[in-house]
Amino acid sequence: MKGTVCFDFDGTIHRFSKGWQGETNIYDPPVEGIREEISRIRKAGYRIIVQTTRCATTDGWAAVSAWLVENNIEFDNVVVEKPVAVAYIDDRAIQFRGNPAGLLEKIEELKPWWEEKRDNQ
Repeated sequence: MKGTVCFDFDGTIHRFSKGWQGETNIYDPPVEGIREEISRIRKAGYRIIVQTTRCATTDGWAAVSAWLVENNIEFDNVVVEKPVAVAYIDDRAIQFRGNPAGLLEKIEELKPWWEEKRDNQ
């Protein structure tokens, strides 16, 4: 095992086109190509953990787990808290490169890919 790769759920695996609709309301299909890429990462020897705040309740955890199975997305676990991992895949991340200057501007300018796409339609 090469280590764990942690994927955020909403906006990274689940397309999330309408934003938050409740912990058990998972209304969209997967992001195009994500199933295949997760499979490729697993075949390369990485463990796949899906992290989402939906898992704060048993119903949310069950809904996410069922959706992943129904959509044939391979995973090793679904968790509410971010685990130790070699990489985090997230639609709302800013990579820290050792220099904190300009972080406020990056935070204020950040839009997840799905919001940018919606704005451009």
